[in-house]
Amino acid sequence: MSPVDGTLSGRQPKAVISALRVLEEVARAGPGVTAKDIAAHLSLPPATTYRLLNLLAGEGYVVRLPDLSGFALGRKIGVLVDAAVVPTVCTAARTVLTELRLTVRFGVHLYYYTDTALRLADADPEYPPRTDEAVLTRHLHASAVGKLLLAEKNDLDAVLPRWDLQAFTGRTIVVRSDLLRHLAEIRDRGFATQLGELRDDCACLAVPVRSAAGTLVAGLVLSGSIDHQHLMTRHLESLREHAQQLVPLLT
Repeated sequence: MSPVDGTLSGRQPKAVISALRVLEEVARAGPGVTAKDIAAHLSLPPATTYRLLNLLAGEGYVVRLPDLSGFALGRKIGVLVDAAVVPTVCTAARTVLTELRLTVRFGVHLYYYTDTALRLADADPEYPPRTDEAVLTRHLHASAVGKLLLAEKNDLDAVLPRWDLQAFTGRTIVVRSDLLRHLAEIRDRGFATQLGELRDDCACLAVPVRSAAGTLVAGLVLSGSIDHQHLMTRHLESLREHAQQLVPLLT
């Protein structure tokens, strides 16, 4: 237990290091590694190893295999890896983005998708995004580029905790049934919009960039003032055409 004042006790740093070593061993050994093997390789007491594995499993950093034969890395490891990797865009893709920016008077941004989050890959230098990617990821339901990701998911709870639906009010969709209906509309029409949901004065239009197999890879976004939302929709076909040009460059 942590002390009342929130400081670490003498044993806690050692326990944290041991937990990290266990996590590293699961990554090194690969799926199916047993608690017994981990304990032997790290020279840890079996009881300590089991306790650390249970804690890591409870937090989603490791998972027990369905047949109970051993352990594997969990979903949260993907979040850590995604956050550590810096998105890169090839020169040819940047050229496509530059061409699009020269034809519109709005911001043009490219976002990459992970399984549960998004990363800003290329921001418009003249009209930079007004909301950072961390905020967008926390509130996927309130941004055009986030809605594209949610529309792909069969299990909404995997990427959108229930409490998050109540994070915003006003124009933001906060009723779960309304959100599900809205995501179905996005799947049907193939694009998403955001109208004053994260910021009262901002609007966005986003189209997906998919691999040849149909997997969602990135989102191409047009951003501007909410007063110009109707002008932005006039660029929908151009946005789609440039998204198609990006397919072989990003996948």
